[in-house]
Amino acid sequence: MNIANRLTVSRFFLSLGFVIALSVQLPFRFTIALFLFLLAGITDYADGEIARRFHMETDFGRLMDPLVDKIMMAAAFICLVPLRAIPAWAATIIVSREFLITGLRLLAASKGRVLSAEKLGKHKTAWQIITAIFFLLMLSVGEFARLQATPSAALLYSRIWSWGGAFLLFVTVALTLVSGAGYLWKNRALIEQP
Repeated sequence: MNIANRLTVSRFFLSLGFVIALSVQLPFRFTIALFLFLLAGITDYADGEIARRFHMETDFGRLMDPLVDKIMMAAAFICLVPLRAIPAWAATIIVSREFLITGLRLLAASKGRVLSAEKLGKHKTAWQIITAIFFLLMLSVGEFARLQATPSAALLYSRIWSWGGAFLLFVTVALTLVSGAGYLWKNRALIEQP
């Protein structure tokens, strides 16, 4: 297994650690989750860059890299729902899109084809990562701000959370829908074949 594929596998375990950090009552659990998620995001960039630059692209990487991305993002958005960061409807759209595209890739694989990620899908993933980082950062700041909260700081925090979160969520959901619909349309022949 080459280094790019190892980074892909490491992202899966970082995602698992991220979920554990958000699921147990630890001091500064949001900060720990933010750190693990940032590391996972770095591996997402690094594995693709290394694979392309050093000609290490493999079928394993073409299949597993987007699959692990989907696991990472689904875990992030599902875990953010009970924390009231992401509404359940947005998480449902994001996770449903990921399942549909994974199903399409499995269908392609059963017919001997490998469907690689596309540029718009990579933009979608980048915005999903930015959105998850934003909410994790805000939750992390909230852990530290409780020690010295003032009314004006609380108001600023609330406005950044509301306006910044709404903007990022809008862009992320829009890209999720558009990229998913485009990917399904481009590969509709796979679905139409008996």
